[in-house]
Amino acid sequence: MTTPATAPQVDPRTIRLIKWRLLPFLMILYIAAFIDRGNIGFAADHLEADLGITPAVFGLLSGAFFIGYFIFEVPSNMLLRKFGARKWITRIVFSWGILAAATAFVDSAQSLLIVRIVLGIAEAGFFPGIILFLTYWFPEKERARTVALFMVALPVATVIAGPLSGFILDNVHWLGWASWRWMFLLEGLFAVALAPFVLKLLPDNPTKAKWLSDQQKDELKARLDFEHHQKVATHGEKSQWKILINPRILAMALIYFAKSTGIYALVFFTPSIMADLSQSSSATVVGLLTALPYALATVFMIVWARRSDRTGERRKHVAGPYALGALALIALGFYNTNVVVAIALICLITVCMYIPYGPFWSLPSMFLTGAAAASGMAWINALANLGGFFGPTILGTVKENTGSVYPALFVVAALLLISSFTVMRLKVITPIVGDAVKESASSEAPAGHAQRG
Repeated sequence: MTTPATAPQVDPRTIRLIKWRLLPFLMILYIAAFIDRGNIGFAADHLEADLGITPAVFGLLSGAFFIGYFIFEVPSNMLLRKFGARKWITRIVFSWGILAAATAFVDSAQSLLIVRIVLGIAEAGFFPGIILFLTYWFPEKERARTVALFMVALPVATVIAGPLSGFILDNVHWLGWASWRWMFLLEGLFAVALAPFVLKLLPDNPTKAKWLSDQQKDELKARLDFEHHQKVATHGEKSQWKILINPRILAMALIYFAKSTGIYALVFFTPSIMADLSQSSSATVVGLLTALPYALATVFMIVWARRSDRTGERRKHVAGPYALGALALIALGFYNTNVVVAIALICLITVCMYIPYGPFWSLPSMFLTGAAAASGMAWINALANLGGFFGPTILGTVKENTGSVYPALFVVAALLLISSFTVMRLKVITPIVGDAVKESASSEAPAGHAQRG
């Protein structure tokens, strides 16, 4: 059934202003976060040599970050809602920077394990907190593009992290200290330096933005309130605790778990794969090769999110890339001896893992509001990021026992195929693209199949 409604309009210039004011700095923060959680992948050989860490233990240590991350994700997002994004994100950025820098001082696998777990605790809530924060500023029809622009920071982080970490590992041996220690210290201290700027540059919500006029604030509030009432009318109010067992939320967590397994398997082991493919290359060259797939993903993320916002379709924009990525992973398992083919497949897999980000994170905000949005988004991210523990651990174990990571790619591919099927079963209302609000199970499903709850 189609319900005509007049949606209050927001001047496009207001949206552009907000994007320019918020997104560049948020992207810098996320780049720092992703470098600090993922740079351990570039130090793998050094850690194995200096600390006696085996590939299986390395996989466990890489994924240990997500143990603490999982435990504190939902509480952190609820505290953000209580104290405000400005103060809470400042705390997150400062504490993860300190812990990331502290990795430089580890002297055993045990101490590295502790630091990785505590680093996860420190950073918990950052990503879902930012996604929640963006819902305070942007209407539904802008959501996929906005999230994608923010999340362009992920591939950009790897484009930067590869050459940067490789350069430090090759060239920085100051004071007789191992280069991998300098890598952790310098990259962690960068986040610490960013923390004071969060207090200055991030208003909690539009009403506290001195750079918006009263008219701009009123227009934006009217639009966001309208969309809030539409979601409540269609899906009802959700409890912040009952939402944790909501089938739709658990389905989204499964979908995102598969993505996280694939993403972090790539993040932590692509440097090793690239090093194997290009054997005699320096750490700097390996870093540049590792950056290539993410440079391509940066471009395609924006294009894909624009298409999703323009058409108002979300599910196929998530399911399609995951299915294609699964097929590419299977192909890589068989065709990994040819350098050109293997690198091409890694590029395709990386693009397929990254381009659904914007459309996917537009889905929860289409039926969640208030405290339920805070806890629901954090819960999706918390459960799903256990894939960040599962992916590196299984790849590390398989590599130690077989000498190759490639057999484990079939497990990741199977998860992605399951998630592709699952996302096509999700039922949400379509975004408000113009003035009309459409209530349907999906863009293709018969009218009247929209579900509550």
